[in-house]
Amino acid sequence: MAEIVLTRIDDRLIHGQVMTAWVKKTHANHIIVIDDKVAKDDFMIEVLKMSAPTGIKVDVFDSDTAIAKLQDLDAFNDDKIIILVKEPLVIEKVIVSGINISKLIIGGMGARKDRQPFYRNIAMNDEEKKSLQNIIDKGVKVTIHIIPDQKEVDAEKYLH
Repeated sequence: MAEIVLTRIDDRLIHGQVMTAWVKKTHANHIIVIDDKVAKDDFMIEVLKMSAPTGIKVDVFDSDTAIAKLQDLDAFNDDKIIILVKEPLVIEKVIVSGINISKLIIGGMGARKDRQPFYRNIAMNDEEKKSLQNIIDKGVKVTIHIIPDQKEVDAEKYLH
């Protein structure tokens, strides 16, 4: 059966050395990007596939399709899957649907007009913070972990 080896929030999605490092650390062979807008953008899908490390399968799904597919992990054979999203609300929807996510890593959430500084280069708005708290309340460990060889930081202490 397939296994979700990493669930990560990074608004850059698949990007260079950072993703290569996570693939190496987790021994992943399949990346699933869950994003409603990107799933409709054939150009961006191609860019993401080309950005992935060699030999790594990449699928891009909207949230409803991803949830339907992830409810049957057997369909992914013995794949080791990394789930990538841009924001916590997507993962909250995945978890509420019954997909088992035990740990969520925040890797990158850049500054925008609607976001305030959260931790170092990570920024969030109130809705995203509330979503993260909801995820934590469901028993998911949430950490900030930019690259594998850096120390991870418990995100919950920055929510209050």
